[in-house]
Amino acid sequence: MKKKHFLLLLLVVLGGLTFLSAQESVTLYGIRGPSGIGLVRLFDQPPRVPGMEIKVEALAQADLVAARIISGEAKIGILPPNVAAKIAASGRDIQVAAVIGRGMLSLFSADASVQSFADLKGKTVAVAGGGATPEYVLRRILLSYGIDPGADIQLDYSLAPPEIAQSLIAGRITTGIIPEPFATLVRAGRPNIRQIGDVQEEWIRAVGGAVGGENYPMTVIVVDAAFAREQPGVFRAVLNACRSSIEWVLAHPAEAGALTEKLDWGLRAPVAAMAIPRSNYAYIQAASARASLEALYRTFLEFSPESIGGRLPEDKFYYHLPGSFRE
Repeated sequence: MKKKHFLLLLLVVLGGLTFLSAQESVTLYGIRGPSGIGLVRLFDQPPRVPGMEIKVEALAQADLVAARIISGEAKIGILPPNVAAKIAASGRDIQVAAVIGRGMLSLFSADASVQSFADLKGKTVAVAGGGATPEYVLRRILLSYGIDPGADIQLDYSLAPPEIAQSLIAGRITTGIIPEPFATLVRAGRPNIRQIGDVQEEWIRAVGGAVGGENYPMTVIVVDAAFAREQPGVFRAVLNACRSSIEWVLAHPAEAGALTEKLDWGLRAPVAAMAIPRSNYAYIQAASARASLEALYRTFLEFSPESIGGRLPEDKFYYHLPGSFRE
């Protein structure tokens, strides 16, 4: 009898080990720093799904996430919109599931002669993000003022966003366009510097009715299309966790700032907390965000077609979540 009990117990234990060894896992790859702040709660408390371990990892740069998406190692990741489009154009079957970050750029100038975007002609402007969204948003706005960005203005891409902020504060440069939270650092470090207009409102004006009054996207969630088809419940759980994290961050900026510092993402808690209300974190499903994405993509096509693969993404690029969003 004891032998039978032992064998039964052994079978139960072995069966449990077999289940654990067969349990799958998937990793959400984010970007450490400002673009990831909206997801800090998800990184602190990953979602749980029976039969699937959901891991999270924040990488230092978007190109590292892109490399893992391209190789197939990553099934879910956070990317700039143009990078996502370029990967899809290369033949990798990925989809944009949602926009999680919208435009959060600010133009600052200590030059008394610069009172509006129209006054930038003949000036030098430090741009955070050469070859990326900040550059092409600025180019589109400049054209709307009759300024040729290739001839009438000097765009300087030599400084990274933190260096632009430090240089504006120290007076080493006079004019620059930078995202949050670096714009918050400039406001705090040099309170008398002028913010020139509102970049986001200028974009909406420059593209007219193409976006229906919508801000431009800066960060998206992408998914391997096969994974989304094969694991819809798991992917739904990830999206729910992303949306919940963004809602929590917007409602609790001080706590989110402290969590950002705890995760060691290179930002102090007070700076992150001050920047959150200006950072335009949002959750917009791909179908609803398509107009604003395509307005941005058309701008990339105008100035740098190769940066999105030379064409607008196809219909299948935009993920449609089956059923209702909330479970």
